Amino acid sequence: MKYAEQTTVSSERSRAEIETILGRYGASSFAYMWQGTTALILFEYKDKRIKFVLNLPSREDKTIKYTPERGTVRSREAQEKAYEQAVRQKWRALALVIKAKLEAVESGISVFEEEFMANIVLPNGQTTAEYMIPQINEAYRLNKMPPLLPMLDGGKS
Repeated sequence: MKYAEQTTVSSERSRAEIETILGRYGASSFAYMWQGTTALILFEYKDKRIKFVLNLPSREDKTIKYTPERGTVRSREAQEKAYEQAVRQKWRALALVIKAKLEAVESGISVFEEEFMANIVLPNGQTTAEYMIPQINEAYRLNKMPPLLPMLDGGKS
């Protein structure tokens, strides 16, 4: 079962809630944008830029077009209803994640950089996750740690 899979809270209300939460916890800026099935939430907090990418369902997804029980094609109206429900669920889940991370920081359970590390935008525009995940995968593939200071290994790695 997915969190908030039966929510009636609109996507717009969830986005507004995220903006309010960020303001309450001290974010200095906020932006929202979307293109196709991808939405972005961007904000700044204590001189760090943070980006959340929210992959939304497509109206062509099998879970939207077909019923889960028998796999029959839904009516256009039922497809639109399933699509809207799936989008609402994603926005509710993102609101929960952001609120929980900020509350963990505020309560002293964690520190901001640890909670949001994967989402911190680096000077080159990549998130830390986009930068690090390929390196982590390569380290596991080779079963070898990269050099601690790669700029000092004389180009041997």
